[in-house]
Amino acid sequence: MGMSKRGLNGNQLKVIAMTAMTGDHLISVLYPGYPTDWWILLIHIFGRLAAPIFWFFVAEGYHYTRNFPKYAARLLLFAIVGHFSYNFAFGIPFIPFRTSVFNQTSVIWPLFWGLIVLRIGDSGRLRQWQKTILVLLICALTFCADWSCIAVMAILHIGSNRGNFRKQMAGMMVWVSMYAIVYVVFIHPVYGAIQLFTALTIPLLWRYNGERGSWKGMKWFFYVYYPLHLVICGLLRQSYG
Repeated sequence: MGMSKRGLNGNQLKVIAMTAMTGDHLISVLYPGYPTDWWILLIHIFGRLAAPIFWFFVAEGYHYTRNFPKYAARLLLFAIVGHFSYNFAFGIPFIPFRTSVFNQTSVIWPLFWGLIVLRIGDSGRLRQWQKTILVLLICALTFCADWSCIAVMAILHIGSNRGNFRKQMAGMMVWVSMYAIVYVVFIHPVYGAIQLFTALTIPLLWRYNGERGSWKGMKWFFYVYYPLHLVICGLLRQSYG
């Protein structure tokens, strides 16, 4: 049996992402709004590690999948389940736009559409103008989600520049910077600036060794863990809110 490559495998990176995500969600539930206590901000900064890792592995999953329709259907189902658990966690109405146009559903919704956009980009039957229109329509569909259409565009940029890590990360940070600007202007300046700490994920992703990891159950574990931790967050919100 050969030794595994040095660095971080996919499972290890996903554990980092889940840990960061859980801390971020828990603190958001227990201390809602936009508190600026230093330790709360520090937990939210750590939480910025999550989204880029998920974006990166949607692009990796697209590259490696042997059954695209099955992968897409699984993500879509996950997005539907994620919608209800996410909205329950944060007290958001299940029917969108009753309270805001922002953060009306979970990040899994743009993750699904990011996968679709990668497929569109690789299509040989669509002309470039048709691809552009479809991407714009998908951006409109995902604007209301957590991380908005920025997640879609980050996935597209990461996936279409596979093999050029510097270009992948530079493009990702351009889109994140746009999100941060919108956040600063329309939501909260400090929390908008915090979005830029997604850059902390770059050295972690740089250490990715291209291997999945020995445990094959991570994929299914995440599909269970994501809605489950959000339901627990929702129960905590109701108990201590």
